[in-house]
Amino acid sequence: MKKLSLFILFILLIPISSEAQTTSPTLIGYWHNWDDSNAPYIPLDQVDARYKVVNISFAVPQTGTDYKMEFIPDQVNSTTLISQIQFLQSQGRTVNISLGGAGTHIALDQISKRDTFINTMNTILNTYGFDGIDIDLEGNSVVVSGGTIAIPVDAKIINLIDAIKQIMSDYRSTYNRKMFLSIAPETAFVQGGMSAYGGIWGAYLPIIDALRDSIDILHVQLYNSGSMYGIDGNIYTQGTADFIVAMTEACIQGFNTSGGFFNGLPASKIVVGLPACSLAAGGGFADTLMVKSAIDYLIGNGPQPGSYSLIQSGAYADLRGMMTWSINWDAINSCEDSYQFAENFENIFNQTTQTSNPNATPRKIMIHPNPVAGKLNVKIEGSKKSLFNYQLYNYLGVCIRSGNIIECGNSIDISNLTTGIYTLQIDKERTMFIKQ
Repeated sequence: MKKLSLFILFILLIPISSEAQTTSPTLIGYWHNWDDSNAPYIPLDQVDARYKVVNISFAVPQTGTDYKMEFIPDQVNSTTLISQIQFLQSQGRTVNISLGGAGTHIALDQISKRDTFINTMNTILNTYGFDGIDIDLEGNSVVVSGGTIAIPVDAKIINLIDAIKQIMSDYRSTYNRKMFLSIAPETAFVQGGMSAYGGIWGAYLPIIDALRDSIDILHVQLYNSGSMYGIDGNIYTQGTADFIVAMTEACIQGFNTSGGFFNGLPASKIVVGLPACSLAAGGGFADTLMVKSAIDYLIGNGPQPGSYSLIQSGAYADLRGMMTWSINWDAINSCEDSYQFAENFENIFNQTTQTSNPNATPRKIMIHPNPVAGKLNVKIEGSKKSLFNYQLYNYLGVCIRSGNIIECGNSIDISNLTTGIYTLQIDKERTMFIKQ
């Protein structure tokens, strides 16, 4: 077969202005703005439908600065990505821009840096139409040298708090709605405050406390972590059910630090953050059964899975959901089955992307052969409909053909198409194929 260049497929959409809404429970995933042979790039508009909140990774400082932010699509142009963002939003999904990531240094230690950060973040939000911001600052971007949780004294922390408040105010003025805000600290920056309050230890606590009324979701990264104290005074190790339960309840109940008491957030704002695959993190991976046993216990649907006993006997039925690093790692099958994390979320929270409406969008499109030279055989699973409309799009996102297709036993003759990569769309479901 003749080798084909990889094209990015997209569909032009009418921009929408309505606010993307999330419902509880929620599955959240980070999306890679790059290609990696171990966790390949996924076109944004082909992200699994179970991910209702998608955090785009990452906005970073421009070269030579630690405060002047930029976001550059790596695999597609800006116009294409904007269309793909709008497609997800048209499905009621939330698309945020995540700030920082591992190895990125952002330091707002001066007022001038704070103001430039605000202006450049506003530009990113307005250019791409993101629903909000996810804060994922790591390393020494946020550190504590004194003060308390309620009254921080460090310029980096004070300026970051003020910057986020101003960005949220600007967003509301522009769009007449609240900006979505999530925070994704490592454990040292939150639960680590029980061990010490200084440096990175507990450094996010003043930020969370100051922004608590604005935060939609707090998903601490329960991975790449050392052992941590639980609020029962015992020490727990990542990659265990006890660690998941203990660290999650600490965020809800709050805990003492030498910088004062940290008041927890409601369970409805707390999401359990875990890696989708053992290869996705340096440590902290928990298999499907372990994750399910831990979260079942947290939401009151299962027995105590380890030695940690919940302080609140009634559990937390309104726990917000699950987060993973990352959607791309969840999509591969080299660790577990493809989308095992998303499937586990459905099993835990009794969620399904399928609907009982007989006219609903099909759950899955099955095609063969692929690559194909003549007739493309199509089977549609998960819907009671018998007749569907379909569209074929070329690599430019241009609809080149449309027609009707029945649920099974149907084929589409594509023998007259030129060699290349195409997208078949049926209702809102899409799949790619290669024409030989």
